[in-house]
Amino acid sequence: MTLHLTELIVLTLIVHLIDTLAYSVRLNSVKSGKFALSISLFNIFVLVSRTANMFQAPLIGGLIGISILKHHDPLSDIRLVILAATIGTLIGIVFIPTFLKLFSKAVDKLEVKGSVPSIVVEALSVNNMKRIVKSTTRPRKRMVSRLRFREIPKRFLILNTMITAIYTIGVVSAYYAAFFVDDKYRLAASASSGMINGVATILLTLLVDPQSAIITDQAMRSKRPYGDVKALVIMLIGTKLLGTLIGQLLIYPAAQIIASFYH
Repeated sequence: MTLHLTELIVLTLIVHLIDTLAYSVRLNSVKSGKFALSISLFNIFVLVSRTANMFQAPLIGGLIGISILKHHDPLSDIRLVILAATIGTLIGIVFIPTFLKLFSKAVDKLEVKGSVPSIVVEALSVNNMKRIVKSTTRPRKRMVSRLRFREIPKRFLILNTMITAIYTIGVVSAYYAAFFVDDKYRLAASASSGMINGVATILLTLLVDPQSAIITDQAMRSKRPYGDVKALVIMLIGTKLLGTLIGQLLIYPAAQIIASFYH
């Protein structure tokens, strides 16, 4: 395994781990009623995720460039990258109970201190790191029992699955498409990654986020039970996990479709 591939796998895992934890912030915001504070604190996690995402494109480009020079189809390597997205999502699922416990305490600290950097510095102290380890909470069946999953719109969940699949393979499929086209079109093919992820982001913003916001807002105003938000988060994370698995099926045909525009 090359250094490029190892770094790419680690970055992909981090991005999807943080994206998975992002879904659970809704639970803390509804339970505590501190929506703005929750979002403000979580922005630092999003910043780490987005920064890691920025480094993905050049690493993928390097991986594909080496494959072109060696005339080696990088599909098996790309599948490992997509697998890292699935593993990152699974790790995120396991750590959600622990993350919520720590995140709730951090939001309370933010209300007192009013500074995110000071909270981060305090959290990195040896004593607090030990407390964090001791605060680890395993997911339990009772956390998801008696939830009204039927109250979550099915079409909305199908959309989230497909959008996640597109988002998972968007950048990778565009760069992989460059492997199948002539030299003069390779830059154009790889540059289409931004367009693909842009479309996925627009669809997410228009079709998924509003419905999620409605359910969350209704719960905050006591028009829905808190359990509906838990059901929403669980279903969104479940469809995200499914989307990363579907990405394995879509990666090759997606790359071929992109490449067909440049033949």
